[in-house]
Amino acid sequence: MLENKRILMIIGGGVAAYKSLELIRRLQDKGASVRAILTEGGSQFITPLSVSSLTGDKCYTDLFSLTDEAEMGHIRLSREADLLLVCPATADLMASMAHGLARDLASTALLATDKPVMICPSMNVQMWQHPATQRNVGTLRKDGIIQIGPEDGDMACGEVGSGRLAEVPNIVAAVEDFFRAAEAQPLAGRHALVTAGPTWEAIDPVRYIANHSSGRQGYAIAEALARLGARTTLVSGPTNLAAPAGVETINITSARDMEAACHGALPADIAICVAAVADWRVDSEAQSKVKKDGGAPPSLTLVENPDILAGLCNAGNKRPALVIGFAAETDNVVDYATAKRKRKGCDWIVANDVSPATGIMGGENNRVHLISEQSCEDWAEGAKNDVARQLADRIAAHFESQEAAQ
Repeated sequence: MLENKRILMIIGGGVAAYKSLELIRRLQDKGASVRAILTEGGSQFITPLSVSSLTGDKCYTDLFSLTDEAEMGHIRLSREADLLLVCPATADLMASMAHGLARDLASTALLATDKPVMICPSMNVQMWQHPATQRNVGTLRKDGIIQIGPEDGDMACGEVGSGRLAEVPNIVAAVEDFFRAAEAQPLAGRHALVTAGPTWEAIDPVRYIANHSSGRQGYAIAEALARLGARTTLVSGPTNLAAPAGVETINITSARDMEAACHGALPADIAICVAAVADWRVDSEAQSKVKKDGGAPPSLTLVENPDILAGLCNAGNKRPALVIGFAAETDNVVDYATAKRKRKGCDWIVANDVSPATGIMGGENNRVHLISEQSCEDWAEGAKNDVARQLADRIAAHFESQEAAQ
């Protein structure tokens, strides 16, 4: 997929810069040619010599180098590539991109390019979550910048959370997906609706019923569908995830909010209900904080929430052509999911084991079974991005086979 593709890598100034060296090699293994711009900050962590040794080309560093400008020039450098890949993308570098600054070779090349740009953010969790960074991320997303990561995990600063650079294999896979989608968009012209994350069901103004869903799987699926050309609407419960590039995201809180947003997004060709919707809510939400007075705990009367998956399956002439549910189970995974598919009326159901021993609920990986009326396929455990890409490919193949049969 990357044979003869030209990638200009821009290496920002962060500890994760050392991973850019491995990324260069892995991209070359796939057939890509790589040039690199090393920022001043990046050169504090790796050297121009190490970069040029791997790329087999000059490592570009200085905007005002007469030699570099005479031989290549930042305009030509930024436009001869098929893709600009910023890895790691620091908070400062993303701020420069968002505000159109051209204060060094990297930011100038990014401003001068007419080619697609992909960023791989990496920074301290507080820097990533800062409102200014999130505003800049939103601006870049609106500008069409493709974002990969960040992921959750341990950081060099000793903190744990979101902000860790995406793993190199995940970045390579994302680059391959980009070029694959650019060459063929089998879901172009179709509308996909995806739900993701938990729902929060209020008990009083400060407490709620929720679950451990991170939303990662649903977000990955929405992004994978968009890369295959689908116009994608993501209805998301509360998460800490950035909205996927190229996806319309509707943020909701409760199950009733999610139901309304889903039906408001119809008609759709594809509906994938990944969200871990709370089964119950409090019958009567308290309008002020319930006080602990030293006596018995309050009694909560629960009522059943709307069944969003079943509602989409029974939406009459607005029913999507392909409805896919998710079933997170702790035991008898395939049996319970098979029964759920029949009960809800969906076409496919994706079952996954979330028993405590698996560590999957809210984690980075997933191991699923794809169940249809005709079969049950056991998929190997893999990263949620990989599961998303595999499911998106299966959806595309489903519609292609239907068209071929007509």
